[in-house]
Order: sequence, then C-alpha cells, then structure tokens
Amino acid sequence: MTVANEDLINAATQARRNAYCPFSNYRVGAALVDDRGHLHVGCNVENAAYPLGSCAEAAAIAAMVQQGGKRIVRIAVVGGTGDIGPCTPCGGCRQRIHEFADDETVILAIDDSGEWQEYSIGELLPASFHLP
Repeated sequence: MTVANEDLINAATQARRNAYCPFSNYRVGAALVDDRGHLHVGCNVENAAYPLGSCAEAAAIAAMVQQGGKRIVRIAVVGGTGDIGPCTPCGGCRQRIHEFADDETVILAIDDSGEWQEYSIGELLPASFHLP
C-alpha cells in the first residue's frame, strides 16, 4: 500500500481527535508508514500523575512494533491546543523515532512559519544517543 504525505497527515489529524489531554488541552496525533507500507497511528494520552502520560509518536511506534514493523519510512506529527499549529516531536520522541529510523526516514511536521516541513532524524536529533 502506498500512502501519500497528504493521507499520512490526514491520518495523524484524525488520530489527534481522540487524544486524551484534560490537563494541557494539547492534542497530538501521529501517523507513520512502516517498511512494509502499513499505516500505524497514535494519539497522546495524559495522566493525572503527569509524567506518566504517553506521546502520540510513542503510541504509533508501539502499534507498528506490535504489528511486526521494523522501520519507520515516514511519520507525520500534528498538534496544537485549538487549530493545528507548529508541533515537532519532543526530545524523547525524537529518540524513539531514531530507534526505528534510517537516513531515508522522513518526519513531517509544521514549523513556526505554519508550513509543513520534511525533516530527517539527523536534522531533528543531531549527535543522537545510540548503544554500541
């Protein structure tokens, strides 16, 4: 299955609608295509014990792994408190994406100008941590 960037963004936008974020009201959705062409989505889920929440990207990656995916080909991240606005993956999610990315992985996100941008994981997480 081929998933266009627009379809990936739409899937992330749809997932964002299901976010559980009663504390921050910051809704995030993520959608990724794995190495087999399968689509996986996730949304953020907050918790009253605030650090125990989970990010949309982590949820999408967990869904990919559970379904047997090994590598992220493309991932779109959509977030904001009202309308969709600038939202790139947090530092923890950049590391999570890195674990399943390669030099060809594309990360789609809206930057501060309000425009969609394509990033590599190297651009978002230079000199990243990895185990030997």
